This record gives sequence, structure tokens and C-alpha cells, in this order.
Amino acid sequence: MSTRKQILAEIAPTGAIRAAINMSNAALVRWDDEAGALVGPSAQIAHKIAEQLDCGLSLIQYGSAADILANADGDEWDIAFIASDPSRADRFSFSPPYISVKATYLVPASSSFRRVQDVDVEGVQIASARSAAYTKQLERILQRASVSHTDSPATAINLLVQSQCTAAAGLTEYLIQTLERISGFRLVEGTFSEIPQTIAVHKRSVHASAFFADFVRDFTVRP
Repeated sequence: MSTRKQILAEIAPTGAIRAAINMSNAALVRWDDEAGALVGPSAQIAHKIAEQLDCGLSLIQYGSAADILANADGDEWDIAFIASDPSRADRFSFSPPYISVKATYLVPASSSFRRVQDVDVEGVQIASARSAAYTKQLERILQRASVSHTDSPATAINLLVQSQCTAAAGLTEYLIQTLERISGFRLVEGTFSEIPQTIAVHKRSVHASAFFADFVRDFTVRP
């Protein structure tokens, strides 16, 4: 069994865990003005980790999972709250999921598409963030429609607003937030994917990987 010292040597070399947090989904983490702090499952678990390891914690906010991955080799973070994906397994080790989030499509209000399955037809262009885990899943399940890669979820929405695509893919919570800012669009019924959210560490962090596997299993069974 890994010791606390071995774990901290891997994920808290500066004396505090630097945890990368994806701010694009309020179902996972969001800023609470009343609390004056980040709240949600990702933030809650990060604090529990620091408490259990008896060390400091710094929550590093990123606008998307793509931003987190782009800075993975820049010594900005030690652990990351991101989705697991087979294409990332050569770089990172993932804990078991602590929660799953859903992804669906945003379409114009006038669209004939009502359900998720309606969108997968010839000639349909779906804008979706290039590095998002749900995009990779989308590419695996689509049979007729095509994916137009964008740099971020926000860019995918912009393409839809500018009528440069048929639909925009995204996490359901993020798309719901988007509908609060723009009009003339709606969600289709259903979801095309459920994305497991995990704690990721660099592949070299073998002691931390084992710790997080046990930690999440224990955490998820607590009331």
C-alpha cells in the first residue's frame, strides 16, 4: 500500500495539491456568490482529498477540458477533474467515475429534429469541441451525420448561431446555461452520451493513481 509521503511526492510537490477544475459544466462545479467559493461535486471531492491527505489545496480554474489538456505538460496542475477516455490513457491514469454527465444537441427552435436520433442523417453538420470526451464518443456513434470540430464548446455554439452548422453538441448543463443567454434555440429530447467524470493524474503518478481508485470507491458509497 502506498504511503502518504509517496502520494504527496507525486501530486503535491509544491506542498499543496494543484487541482485542475473544468468550469464549463455547472453540474460539476460553479462559483457560489453567497458562499464565496467554488461548489459542486468536483470542488467537494478536491477538498475531501486534501483533508484526507492533510495537505493544502489550490483549485486551478480552466474554461474547458481542452484547456486542461493543453496545459498538462506545463507544470500548472497535479491532478485534474476531467472525463476518462481511451484516447487519453497513454498520458493519464483515471480513477473510477465519481459522477456521470450527459451530452445532447442544441438546434434552432424551427428545426424539425425533436430527438437525439433524428439528428444522425446525411448532410447534417454537428459542431462539437475538438478535445471534448463527448466529441470522441460522438464520432464513434454517428453513422450519417458529420462532426465539425471547434476549439471550444462556446465556438460550437457560435457556429450554430451563425447558421454554419445544423446542430451543436455539448454537455446538457452547459447547453441549458446557453439558452439563458440566447433565444431562438432549444435542446432535442434525450442524450447521445453519458460521460464518466474522473480524477486524472499523470501516468507516472502510480501511487496517487492507486490512492484515487480507493478514494473514489469509498467516497461514492457514503451517504
